[in-house]
Amino acid sequence: MKIQKLLSYTRQAVNDYNMISAGDRIAVGVSGGKDSICLLTALAQMRRFFPLPFEVEAITVCLGFEGADYSGIAQYCRELGVRYTVVETSIGEIVFERKKEDNPCSLCAKMRKGALNSAAEELGCNKIALGHNKDDVIETFLMSLIYEGRINCFSPVSFLERKKLYSIRPLIYVSEYETESLVKSLGVAPVKNPCPADGNTKRQEIKELIKSLSKTYPTIRENIFGAVSRGLDDWKRGN
Repeated sequence: MKIQKLLSYTRQAVNDYNMISAGDRIAVGVSGGKDSICLLTALAQMRRFFPLPFEVEAITVCLGFEGADYSGIAQYCRELGVRYTVVETSIGEIVFERKKEDNPCSLCAKMRKGALNSAAEELGCNKIALGHNKDDVIETFLMSLIYEGRINCFSPVSFLERKKLYSIRPLIYVSEYETESLVKSLGVAPVKNPCPADGNTKRQEIKELIKSLSKTYPTIRENIFGAVSRGLDDWKRGN
């Protein structure tokens, strides 16, 4: 995927769901993975031509695992002209060594979100941009249906009452394949995920299920995404 296509998809999502207003200060959650790199790239580039002025801050919540090197991300932020903040935490130790969670992903996600929200608030941001892509939408919907027995998915835009922050997800029209393709063309090396649970999660199980089903039903991804965007109240455009 070329940068122009990323910007087109991102701007479409931003416009469809009114994600950006004039004067917004947007904190981009940068894990160092391909999706967050694409999100950072898109919003940094959009500052140049988007009709409403906004600012961008990049924030990485470091989980404390050994081997996570964010120097390449820091360099890329300098090239984009975006201030970069790394929040050091002990989340990895808490989840895997102290708590010894059977379902570590859930607790880890909550703690990461809390640290990111607090950092964004301290930096004077009013919105947080998260790098969930189109495949994440599909997988989250199926995870909720299969594992929880309910029809649910995260929203393109949501309001965090306690922190007075909005969460936005500008990559919801961009597939995982497209983020992988773009990152390769950018020449920015993603940070390898040092989490012990990486690749051994319920989300990975769902990825494999969709991959298998798509061999028989080639349009399954588009069909599920369409059902989510048309059928869930939180996805009504213009909120």
